[in-house]
This record gives sequence, structure tokens and C-alpha cells, in this order.
Amino acid sequence: MIKQRWETRPLEIWDRAKELRAKWQKSIDNRQHLLAQGNTVESDWSPGFEKYLKIVEDNPVGAFMASKSHSFARRARLASEVRGWGRELCGYVNNCWGAQFLGRDMDGGPFPYRDMCVPFPDVCDQHLKRGQQCMDLSPIPRWGGDMPIYPGERDPKRDEEMIEHRVYCNLKIIADIERIFGIEFDDERFVENIKLREKLSAYGLRISQLMTQVPTPLSAKDLYSFYTLGDLTKLNPEEINDFWKSFVDEVQWRADNRIAAVGGERYRYMEAHPPAWYYLKYYRYLESYGAVCIGSQYSHIMSGTLEVKEDGSLAHRDVTPPADKPIRTREDAVRQWITEARGNRFKDDEYCRKWAITDFARGFKADGAIMALWRCGVGCTLTRKEQALRLSEMGLRVLHCEGSQPGDRTDMDEHGFLDRIDAWMESQGLEKLDDR
Repeated sequence: MIKQRWETRPLEIWDRAKELRAKWQKSIDNRQHLLAQGNTVESDWSPGFEKYLKIVEDNPVGAFMASKSHSFARRARLASEVRGWGRELCGYVNNCWGAQFLGRDMDGGPFPYRDMCVPFPDVCDQHLKRGQQCMDLSPIPRWGGDMPIYPGERDPKRDEEMIEHRVYCNLKIIADIERIFGIEFDDERFVENIKLREKLSAYGLRISQLMTQVPTPLSAKDLYSFYTLGDLTKLNPEEINDFWKSFVDEVQWRADNRIAAVGGERYRYMEAHPPAWYYLKYYRYLESYGAVCIGSQYSHIMSGTLEVKEDGSLAHRDVTPPADKPIRTREDAVRQWITEARGNRFKDDEYCRKWAITDFARGFKADGAIMALWRCGVGCTLTRKEQALRLSEMGLRVLHCEGSQPGDRTDMDEHGFLDRIDAWMESQGLEKLDDR
């Protein structure tokens, strides 16, 4: 049996990505900026406060902790549990805020306490609760945001009303931060960031399109090392755009020269939402069968909403673009950004456009799917069973696994998961490539 079908090479840009991640961490640890707990993906006004403020979102922090130090993450979650935050709460939250209760970070340094709290609004019910622990520990300002969402066909009038509500919320937050902390919002810098984000979205789309090629030049495991840079992990916008341009160039070269992420690729599977960060071993285990993960709507978040066009190509879903009006005021800029972000928000697509999941599977030429049923957080499981049925109807074999949450190892049966993978692969007539 042929084990190596394609040439493989390490990604040359990997070291640069690590440097950027370390630079972000250093900017958090040195406390030269105000720290805001939360995120502002849909209406990212943080560049307007670039001189004074850093956003720290729980998702990458909690996931990194789960991946790098199970023992510390476990102690952190226990510190949350003994204060009444149960195991049904998102593992990212309990990792991050358990460290807050312990008073130290994973590397042994002091925990970087936040100066304000702007919870990332999301359909996952856990997100707005994330600010509770942060606010209860010390009397810091906290704002709540909304993420309006509805099922069914798009209603332009309804969308307009929801966008205006988000515009009001964000203008109020910006004005409150200026008033409370005595800092000035840089409107010109904010407008510059809107233009830079358009380029970033185009780079993300190109990465996704290149991953549809057989063999794929990039696996989901590779992509997870980069996809938060510039989004959940916020850095200088110009620096991030330069990084993603170089990243696209390298992946394009790999695609042109048929450099594979997995040398024995013969089976492609997709996922739904984040993987078990504490047990990424299963990616390598599946590679022994010649199986490569091409990701999920979540891992391709930089690309926005995707659909298969009539010619079979994968591209952005057609949405109503924002009005082409000059930006003269802060309100114009906030409205422009929210309107653009709303049209490319994968959460709307995943939960409200029922065939988005099958478009994704067709676009990436998936043969199967692993659909985790996480027990914590509605956003991690909403519509998952329905999506599995739709994938089964189009011929994909679907494997379910269970666990607490991607950031919480407590209830994951790791050995049982590998046994189910073996049975799943064998049921499709596949044996390990190194078996004779």
C-alpha cells in the first residue's frame, strides 16, 4: 500500500506566525495599554483606540491553555468551580477566569487583570456570561452587546433595523470609553482599518479556495495555527495584512507545485466548530489512514460566508453590499463596518441557511465529517444533528464524538474516540497506510 503519494514540506511562514503571537502576548503582559476583556469582531472599533487599548478574547487564551498545559487548565477550572461556576460553563471561560482567580498566568507570571469588559456578543449563550466573572472580581466598567440573528430568508428591512441597533450599541460603547478613561478615539485610524479588513477577507477567501485542491496544500490543523491572527488575536492591521499576503503567496506556491499537507491524502473530512484543543493527536492519527481534515465553517472564519457557485467554484455568498456612500462621520464608519461584517458572518450562515453545510462539504470535496457534540454552550452544538442528517443525505459518512467543550478535557474519552475513528474508517473500507 502506497503511504506517500505527494511531496510534503514544513510551512516556511510558521516561525513568523509564532513571532506575531509572542508579540501579542508581550503587549498584554507589559501592561502599557488598557486591557479590555472580550471581542469586537462584528464591529471592530479597537483600532480607533490602538494607542491606549488592547482586546483580550477568551477563545484563543482558553484554547491555548487547554492545548499547552492540561495540569494548569485543570487547576484553573477547579478555581472557577469552587466559586460556583459549574462544569456546564464554557471551558474557555473557566480556563481563562480560573487563572484570574489563581492570580497567575500559565507561564507563572501575574495574571493580566482587565480594565474593562466588553463581552463578545454571539449566539453561543456563554459569551455574555464571560464578562460576569471579570466584573465581579473588581469594579470595572462592563458593556453588553447584542448579536441579532433570525432563521429563514433574509429580510432587508429587518436587517436594516438590526444593523441600526448595533450601530447605536457601538457608538455608545466608544463614547463611554472616551468619557470614563479620558482617551480619544481615532476616527481616521478606524476608517483605515475598514479598508484593510477588506484585503484581509480577500486573503482568507483565497486560502479557502486553495484548500479545495487535491491534495490540499494546507490542513485544518495547519490553519488553526494562523486563523486567529488579526481576528481574535488583534495586532497592528498593516502588519497583519502583510503577514496574510505572505501566507497566501506560500500556500499558492504549495498548491501550484502540489505540495501536500498530508503526503498520503486519499480521504478528506470536515468538522464542525473547534476541535478538542487538548487532544489534537487525533489529526495525526487520522493521517495514518491517509485522511486529511479540510476544516469547518469555524476554521475558515477569515473567509466569511462561502457558497458553491454555478460553475462549481467556491466564493463568498452573495449578500446585499453596504451602500456606497462617503464616510463623513464616526456613525457612517461604524454603520459601514457593521453592514459589511453582517453580510460575511458565518454564524448567520451556519445556523440560518440550512444548506450552507452541504455547500461547504461540496466546495471542499469532503468524503466524511466528524461532528462533535459538545455539552457546554449552545453555539457549539446548535443545529449539529440536523447538519449531520443533511451531510448523510448527500453521501458523507458522519462520526459523532462527545466531550465537555473544546477547552475542557474533563469528559472526553480519548481512547474511546480513537476506537470509534478506527471503526469509522474501517466501515468505509480504509486501513492504515502502514498496515500490510
